[in-house]
Amino acid sequence: MAISLQKGQKVNLEKKSSAGLGEILVNLNWNSSPVKQGLFSGLFNGNNGIDLDLGCLYELKDGRKGTVQALGNAFGSLQQAPFISLDADDRTGANADGENLRINGNQVSQIKRVLVYTFIYEGIANWKQADATVTIKYPGAEDLIVKMDSYNSSDKMCGLALLENINDETFSVEKIVQFYPGHSFLDKAFNWGLKWKAGRK
Repeated sequence: MAISLQKGQKVNLEKKSSAGLGEILVNLNWNSSPVKQGLFSGLFNGNNGIDLDLGCLYELKDGRKGTVQALGNAFGSLQQAPFISLDADDRTGANADGENLRINGNQVSQIKRVLVYTFIYEGIANWKQADATVTIKYPGAEDLIVKMDSYNSSDKMCGLALLENINDETFSVEKIVQFYPGHSFLDKAFNWGLKWKAGRK
């Protein structure tokens, strides 16, 4: 069973044992197949298709802020701050496991908020073709599905879901699915306050 979130809907992730929430897995999967012919055929760097990246902005209770993403090799850490890590960078979408962010739910009291996003690192911003889906899993509960069901945007960045600390034991999860031209615009929309510069993988 799974719960498909509607835009703006919030669901609470609550601990099922005295140990805490356990590991929260945020999985991104998408369709990597490029358009084979027509107007877009020359815009996908040959046959590489779309390189869609998963990442997040985080803010800790002690005021530290940052990002976890493949760009800039900011893969994070599960056992120490920011208590969030990115498994790997899937450059093609061909990996059946997609890309995974892991959040140490047992450290929820240390985390104020996490904004999960995806951006198209390479390829035209054709979100309908990418057909991306985010699945949020944690122990003892139904999966939460965040479907990218808004497509009409040429912007290459999409804020997906916002996780917020409720009472140092619970995260609320809200479906966002809002598009932005880049990291700094997403940052400004959610008042994160980071300084950004161009980077490459």
